[in-house]
Order: sequence, then C-alpha cells, then structure tokens
Amino acid sequence: MSLEAQDVSFRYPCGRELYRGLSLSVGPGERVALTAPSGRGKTTLCRLLAGYLEPSVGRVLADGEPVRPVARLRGEASPVQLLPQHPELAFDPRVRLGQSLGEVAGAGEACARARADELLGSFGVRGEWLARRPHELSGGELMRLAMVRALSVRPRYLIADESTAMLDAVTQAELWHVLLGLQERDGWGLVLVSHSPALVGRVATRRVEL
Repeated sequence: MSLEAQDVSFRYPCGRELYRGLSLSVGPGERVALTAPSGRGKTTLCRLLAGYLEPSVGRVLADGEPVRPVARLRGEASPVQLLPQHPELAFDPRVRLGQSLGEVAGAGEACARARADELLGSFGVRGEWLARRPHELSGGELMRLAMVRALSVRPRYLIADESTAMLDAVTQAELWHVLLGLQERDGWGLVLVSHSPALVGRVATRRVEL
C-alpha cells in the first residue's frame, strides 16, 4: 500500500527533461517533504503524482492501481488529491462554491456530502461563503474550501504543493493544525512541498531531495 512513482521520466514538449528514472514511494500515514532548489521540478512532480500530467516514461500507482490523468476521470473521485498553491485553480470561476462542493460530493462515495459538512466545520468555513464565487473570497477563505473539496472524497493520498505559502502565519498554523489532526485520524499519506524549513521540520516525517 503506497503512492509510487516507478522509474519516472518526464520531458516537456519544448524538450526540457526534468527527471530520468525517478522513483518515490509514500506510505499511508507518512508525511514526505520534497526538497530541492527552485526550478528543479517539485510542482511538476506533484502534478505527476496527482495525475494531472503523465510521465514520458514509467508510471505512477496508488495502492497498485494506475493514477489516471485527471482529465480522463470523467467525474470519478481520484484517490490522490492535489492542493495547489493558488486555491482558485481548484474551482470553476463561474460556479458558486456550494455547487462546486456538491459536484465533488456527487462524484464520490455516497457519504461524501456528510463528510464535506463535517469538514466545513473543521476548517471554519462560513455558510455564506458557499453562495459566492471564487473571486469573492480571500486566498485564506478559498484555501479552506479547497481543503474541504480535496478531503471530502476521502483520498488515500494528499499532495500539498506550497498550499499555504501565500497565507499569513496565523492562518497557515491554523490550517496545518487541522490538516495534521485529520491526517493522524484518517491515515492518508501526505506529500508536502514548502520553502519554509520550519514548516517542513514540524510536518514532515521524511524528506526526499530531488
């Protein structure tokens, strides 16, 4: 049981190669930090692990099953969820946030809607936010909803790519406190990217240098 990148290579259409034969494994309950200087492909690897990109060579598996590109899921909830640095990327800008959460609940297991309601309380989401569109909320408010969206389908692995980097220190601490409590309770694996040594030191159980 693990999220695995097996001998992955990735090359952009322009010809730039980021990896060759990269392998990585993240087990349930682990919190693995990816560390490297800027430009070494941490975000690209996060997108590969979450199925937003396909490797040029190799494969990505979640508990032995291929992680299919998100564009091909056709409404199926992925076992690997991505929290991007910019939470607006997780939502359709034309759709009210309550509707976006409802679509995710409908795409997953039957109890996902109840799970979403529980998470709304855990992350301190106000009811009136659900009637708004993404541009009407602050970054911190929208990130709370992005976390609810990602966790409401009970993923087995969560990828947090600088997901709180744009937030103030108090909000960062609050959201990580909630995330870590849920991770310890539910046992999903976490992949973390952060340029904050203090955050990595507090959160990660293991570090992988790219």
